[in-house]
Amino acid sequence: MPVQVDHLRRLGADFTSLKDSVTALDARPGASLLAQLSPKIGQAHQLIARTLQQLTDLSASQYTAVPGSRAALDAFCGVVESASLAAADLAGAVAENPLDAVGFAGGSSEDADAVRKARHASSAPLLAKALTRAAQCLDLSAAGCLYTASGISRDLATSPEYLASLPRLTRSQYTALEKIAQGGTRFYGSRRGGRETIRAGDDSTLHTKPFEVLRKNRLVDLRGHGSSLGGWDVRVTAAGRLALIAQKPPVQPASAQTPTASATVGTPRKRQ
Repeated sequence: MPVQVDHLRRLGADFTSLKDSVTALDARPGASLLAQLSPKIGQAHQLIARTLQQLTDLSASQYTAVPGSRAALDAFCGVVESASLAAADLAGAVAENPLDAVGFAGGSSEDADAVRKARHASSAPLLAKALTRAAQCLDLSAAGCLYTASGISRDLATSPEYLASLPRLTRSQYTALEKIAQGGTRFYGSRRGGRETIRAGDDSTLHTKPFEVLRKNRLVDLRGHGSSLGGWDVRVTAAGRLALIAQKPPVQPASAQTPTASATVGTPRKRQ
């Protein structure tokens, strides 16, 4: 289940990326707009396919037995709808986009130019409206993915009996995971072994042994296109965040941390 949460967050980020690229389109009518729209429509349909696969996986998982799961699944069903509406709006923009071509025989070049200008002028507001709707639907899709991911994490945290067992962390492993969760940690070295350095966001160095345990159990992962010089971003996965919640050490009261003077010295003897 934590892996599904990571997939949902990645899907939400991809919806946001597509929304940003749609918002940045040059909406002037013509062949140039068609060339811009074609890959966006393909990307929208790929995201729909990924959403449907995620929904299928969730509906067949043990998550459906977790109290509260219905709300998250209903929200994710809405992502399929909003993503499909975004793809339909992008396709509608193709239909509204006038392509320059020759009309029927018998017309003058002046008439053809006037018709072209009129078609462009009338289609411009329709194109802008279609692209705005598409961007809004993509933004809604991204929000739905993140809402579902947060809902699953919350439900699993409150009902840990439905969660597959997480590795029991030692104090050093938990401390390393906690520090990575603060952000800014970078991994330097080869993904396949060799000399490695893990530098936290506060510029301290993390020990490799607890880090490798976290990585082996998929509580952290490496992101980005790093190198031995530039390094990779280290992120806490959904499973790692659940481990932080479930295995948070209890806070000892101050009286339990430092012995009092009377407890140290003991009871004085009675004078004879």
